[in-house]
Amino acid sequence: MKYYVIAGEASGDLHAANLMKAIVAGDENAEFRFWGGDQMAEVAGNPPEKHYKELAFMGFVEVIMNLRTILGNLKLAKADIEAFQPDALVLIDYPGFNMRIAEWAKKQGIRIYYYISPQIWAWKQNRVHALKRDVTKMLTILPFEQAFYRGFDMDVDYVGHPLLDAIQDQPAKSVADVLGNDDGRPVVALLPGSRKQEIKAMLNTMLEMPAKYPNYRFVVAGAPSQSRDFYDSLGLGKAELLMNKTYDLLSIAHAACVTSGTATLETALFNVPEVVCYRGNSISYQIAKRLVKVKYISLVNLIADREVVVELIQREMNAKRLSKELGQILEGPKRETMLEDYKVLRQLLGGGGASQRAAEIIIGDIQK
Repeated sequence: MKYYVIAGEASGDLHAANLMKAIVAGDENAEFRFWGGDQMAEVAGNPPEKHYKELAFMGFVEVIMNLRTILGNLKLAKADIEAFQPDALVLIDYPGFNMRIAEWAKKQGIRIYYYISPQIWAWKQNRVHALKRDVTKMLTILPFEQAFYRGFDMDVDYVGHPLLDAIQDQPAKSVADVLGNDDGRPVVALLPGSRKQEIKAMLNTMLEMPAKYPNYRFVVAGAPSQSRDFYDSLGLGKAELLMNKTYDLLSIAHAACVTSGTATLETALFNVPEVVCYRGNSISYQIAKRLVKVKYISLVNLIADREVVVELIQREMNAKRLSKELGQILEGPKRETMLEDYKVLRQLLGGGGASQRAAEIIIGDIQK
C-alpha cells in the first residue's frame, strides 16, 4: 500500500521514521512518499519531497512574515499527494500546516490518520470540530488526550508515547564515548531548541551558567537543523558543542537546562533533572498567553498535572533565576524529589510499543 507522511519538525522526523519502520514490518509492499527528514529518508530509501528544515516557522509574527512561503508549500504538497494517490495520508503533529492538508485531502476521498495529536486541548479547542470532520482516525500519545477527543465523539485510539521506545533503544555509553574524553566533572546539558530564533533567545542566558558552576561540564546540544558555524557565531565561551547527538548527551547528563517542547519530556525520560526555559517574541507570547488554556508549558508538568519541573518563562528566564534553579537540581533534596516524580511520570505514560500499535491500527483500518 502507498503511504504519504508529513512531519514538519525534528521530533516528528524521529517518530515518523519509527512508525514507517513498523508499517514496513506489517506491510511488506509499503511504499512511502513524505515530507520530513533524514531519519524518514533512511527508512523510505528516498529523500523527502520537502525537508523539515525548510518548514520551521514558529509563532504568530513569524508565520505572518513567511506566509507566502507557507502557502506555496501547501500548494506543492497538495499537488504531490494528488500525483501519488496514497492509500493513507499520515500526519505527524505540525497542525498549522497539516490541518489545512487534512481539510483538502478529505474532499479528495483520502483516508487520513493523525499520529501525535495537535495540542488543541491547550488552545484553540474549537479546532477539534475540523479534526472530527476531516480525520479518519486520531492516534494519541498522551494519556489524557483520548478522553478529550472522545468527549467530541471522535474515532480515537491511545497508542502510548513513542519516546519510551526511542529512549529505551539507546545503547549505554560513557562520557568518554560521547564527548571524546572524561575530565571527571558531571555533565550539564544545554538544550536551547532547534529553531534559530529560539536558540538565539535562550542560549546567551544558558551560556552564563558555566562561569557560575565551574565544577560542572556544560555541553550544548546542537540541533540537526542547524550548522556548527551557526553555534560558533553565537560564541560558546566555556561550553562545548555536541552536534546531532542530543540523546547521547542526555544519556550521560547529570542535569539540564531545556527549552520548552518535546525535549522537556525526553530529558525526564532519560532521568535527568531539568529547568525548563522559554523566552520568545513578546507579541507572539502575549497573544498565546491569552489563548492558551493550560497551566504549564512543559509536557512533564502537563502529564503530571502539577509542577514537577520549574518553568522559567519570558522575564523569569534570566541568569539569576536560572542559576538559582539549576543549583537546586545539581545536588540536594529538590533533585531527589524530581527523580522520584519522574518514576510516576513513566507510569502515567504506560509501556512501550507505540509505533507498532499505531502501524497495526493504520494497516488494519485500510484493509477493512
